[in-house]
Amino acid sequence: MSKASPAPHAGDHVAVTLTVNGQPRHIRIEPRMTLLDALREKLALTGTKKGCDRGECGACTVLINGRRMLSCMALAAMNADRRIITIEGLELDGDLHSVQSAFIENDGFQCGFCTAGQIMSGIGMIGEAKAGWPSAATLDVRHGFSMADLTDDEIRERMSGNLCRCACYPNIVGALRDAVRNV
Repeated sequence: MSKASPAPHAGDHVAVTLTVNGQPRHIRIEPRMTLLDALREKLALTGTKKGCDRGECGACTVLINGRRMLSCMALAAMNADRRIITIEGLELDGDLHSVQSAFIENDGFQCGFCTAGQIMSGIGMIGEAKAGWPSAATLDVRHGFSMADLTDDEIRERMSGNLCRCACYPNIVGALRDAVRNV
């Protein structure tokens, strides 16, 4: 008869390797640590913001295996086998990502607190639209969705999980509309 392993205690730590921005990062964490806290506290990647810490504001949005995810709602240890991209990982050879550039050109931010989450969510949203996923604003879900169907209403609906305290929404929509044109 085998003895079951006891559940980890609050002070116990586990070794985890997270692949963040293309680099394997080895850390020791408490098993219940969120991905957000691991990124900020263990890896010093502070671009991902802790807004509400309950999955309501979107400031902590990152890409996991290419899909947007609220890092405050994900356990770090459960993402050890996935590719995690944060705002710090978007720049490539000194060039900003097209969504980052569009935010600058369209003045898509004021205080900047939500900006990283907005940009990461916008990149995820564009990927979803490219994949043909309809949204609640899609007029006819019986026909395939295409990038040409990505209207301002579609963008607003798809980005509704990301809040901006400064109410910079028109500029955010404009930035994403421009970014879609450059994809």
